[in-house]
Formats: sequence, structure tokens, C-alpha cells
Amino acid sequence: MQMSTSLKPALDAIGTAMDQRFDRLLPVPADGRGRLFAGMRHAVIGGGKRMRPLLVVAACDLFHVDRERALRVALAIECVHCYSLIHDDLPCMDDDDLRRGKPTVHKAFDEATAVLAGDSLHALAFEILADPATHGDPGARAELVLELARASGPSGMAGGQMMDIAATETNFDLAATTRLQQLKTGALIGFCLEAGAIMGRIPDERRTPLRGYARDLGLAFQIADDLLDVEGSADKTGKAVGKDAAAGKATFVSLLGVDRARTQAAMLIDQAIDHLHSFGSEADLLRAIARFAIERDF
Repeated sequence: MQMSTSLKPALDAIGTAMDQRFDRLLPVPADGRGRLFAGMRHAVIGGGKRMRPLLVVAACDLFHVDRERALRVALAIECVHCYSLIHDDLPCMDDDDLRRGKPTVHKAFDEATAVLAGDSLHALAFEILADPATHGDPGARAELVLELARASGPSGMAGGQMMDIAATETNFDLAATTRLQQLKTGALIGFCLEAGAIMGRIPDERRTPLRGYARDLGLAFQIADDLLDVEGSADKTGKAVGKDAAAGKATFVSLLGVDRARTQAAMLIDQAIDHLHSFGSEADLLRAIARFAIERDF
């Protein structure tokens, strides 16, 4: 896959920005918490696509939000995403050994450290959002906290993960699988776009295009992940592949077939990009992210 020339510098830059800020934010203390901080650093520094932080920055750019403040929100969403990966990889969940091309936190450390590292990253996300350095308007900070809580809790990512667990024991149809992924994957992607509007203090009635973009992108992104689980390699994805089929889980690929799934993903991306028609060149990064979502091989 040839990455868009406009997107590669952006992905490289957001990866560097995240690593630098996490490095400053998580120095390892010389006390009994050292292993916890080391586990947190293992999870958040190095590797990963950093798509969610990039989406936050791209959405904030639509409304000329200060870059440093946008990066704080990007840090928060990456904290939540990484906490979810730590817990998702635990033996009581997916029991994975590899994440982002390196041992999962419970393998590199131990299960107790992994649980606490995930818990701590979850808490850190809201600490970052509630800090006045993120936005001068306390109403904006409160709205960020509220929306991330919704997106990551039982009505969002955690609820989707519970449905994912149930999917190993229940025959999910296409509607149920779509609902699962809208919660597990789509809710956090939706927050990324919503956050840009919140940071820019954009009224609710003007957020509809961003919500449409996020909805279609989220589903297309998950279809692409399902395709990679069937056709990808662990060397490129940085994680185990073929696990969904082995667990008997319904996925977009198992329900639609490879060709129909790929066609559906492409249609969703076209729809996502069309939602941005009222924006000019300031939305080009969002358009490039959408195309990359289904062209990637990792």
C-alpha cells in the first residue's frame, strides 16, 4: 500500500508528538510505583497508527484551535485507547501476547501491573481534559469530559467490548455486528470529531457533518480491520491475526464475504468524505485519513 504523501508526514508528526508528551508526562518515579509507570510507558510510547489523535488534531484544525491544546485532547483519547488495548489483551479477555509489534503489557510485566496501568491511563485521560491548560472555558472542559465518558463507557466502547465477548457464544447477524462495532470502535472515533467542535465552541446544529463522517469512517475502519484479520500478517499489523475466525466470532467479512466487505468499506468512505463537502482545503487531512483507513495494511 502506498500511503498518501499528504498523510505520511501528518502520521509521523502525531506519533512523535504523542511519544514526546507521554515521555514528559510519565517519568518513572523512584518508589514503589515504578513498575506501574513503566507499564504505562510501554503501552503508550512507540508504535500504533495514532489515528485517533490525528483525527482530533484534524478536527480541531477545521476550527483553528490552538495546536498545543488540540494535542492535549489527542493525548487524552490515546490514553483511553491504550487503556482499552491493555485490558483487551488480558487473559480474561482476548489473551493476546503481541500488540504494536511488542509484548503486551501483561506479558512484558504481569497481569496486576497491566490492570493498574490500564486503570491509570483511563483516569489520566480525564485529568488531562479537566485541566485549564486544555481549554480556558470550563464549559468546554466539562463537555469534553462528558462526551469522552459516554464514548468510553457502557453506552460506548466498554459496552461494545461486552457485546464482543458475547459474540463468541451468540450468532450475531449483520445488524448486531454493526451495533457492536459502532460502540466498540465507532464511539471513540465519534468523540475525536466531536472534540474538535467542542474545542472550537461550535454549536450543536453545525456538528452534523462531523458526526456523519465519524459514523461512516468508524464502520469502514472496522471492516478494514476485519479484512486485515483475514488477509493481513502479524509482521505488518503488529498483533495476532486470524483470531476472530478461530473464536467463531461474526465479523463483517464472515457475514458479507471479502469482496462485499471491501465494496461496503469503499462506499462508506465515499459517504464519509461527502459529509465534508461544505468544508474546503481545511478538511483535506480528514479526507486523507478516510482514504487511508481502507487502504492500509497495518
